[in-house]
Amino acid sequence: MSNLPLFRDPWAKREAWRKHPVFSNRAMFGSMFPGLGIAIVAFSAYVVADNFYGKVKKEEQKH
Repeated sequence: MSNLPLFRDPWAKREAWRKHPVFSNRAMFGSMFPGLGIAIVAFSAYVVADNFYGKVKKEEQKH
C-alpha cells in the first residue's frame, strides 16, 4: 500500500470556506430579504387596523 500514489489537493485549505454552512443555499435565501417577515406582519396589522377604524368612522358619520 505504500507504493500507491498519494493525491492531495494543495488548495483544499483555501477552498474549505465554500463548504461552510453560512454559504449554503438556504442561508443565502434566508438573508436575501432581511426584515421581510417583520414588514409583512406590520403591514398586515396596519391594513386590519385601518379597515376597522374606517368602519367605525363610517358608522359614526351615518348617525
